[in-house]
Amino acid sequence: MPQSENHLSFDADGTAVSAAYARPDNPWATVVVAHGAGAGMEHPFLRGFTEALNSLGLATLRFNFPYREAGRKFPDRPPAAIATWRAAMALAAEQGQAHGDAGPVWAAGKSFGGRMVSMAVAEGMPAGGLIYLGYPLHPPGKPDKLRDGHLYGLTTPMLFLQGTRDPFATAEILTDVVSRIGQSAVLQWVEGGDHSFAVAGLKRQAGEVGASLAAPVAGFIRANT
Repeated sequence: MPQSENHLSFDADGTAVSAAYARPDNPWATVVVAHGAGAGMEHPFLRGFTEALNSLGLATLRFNFPYREAGRKFPDRPPAAIATWRAAMALAAEQGQAHGDAGPVWAAGKSFGGRMVSMAVAEGMPAGGLIYLGYPLHPPGKPDKLRDGHLYGLTTPMLFLQGTRDPFATAEILTDVVSRIGQSAVLQWVEGGDHSFAVAGLKRQAGEVGASLAAPVAGFIRANT
């Protein structure tokens, strides 16, 4: 069973932001997890996701972006978000080293958080691999406004977990994008899932929905570690 969460604070380019670190006995990897644009690190979806990862032997670090910490609604611009990602990854590595953990540090993000970490890695931030929980490929109803240009140079292992009803990613377009990234990228569909992975007709709490994604994520990390 995972240990209780350790609540931390770290500096993100001059701004103090919150994080929550949880470590089971002898974790084989660490996953740093960022929230989406509309919710912070304490959202039940993310808590359910990280708690399920802990039960599968993975350490986790959830964190807030500065705008969320300050109570603002509009997300940080990429430079600030990328700086926060870099600081969060460094903090996770420090925690692992302090406990003698030798496993890799992966990065996972819900929507906005995933897009920002892909940009951070494109700018040189190291990561064992990337997990996208609903990649926001384009705004809803605007498939011509793709957010894909930086993805094609990435060679880091990447898992795209995407709902088939997600309006932020037209299925045919995302399939094509992932195929053009190359062998490092894998696309896995969640049948009937929307952008929050809720499935019509299936009544589940947000924490249960998040927890349901942990097994495929852990399997992908294991296969690429």
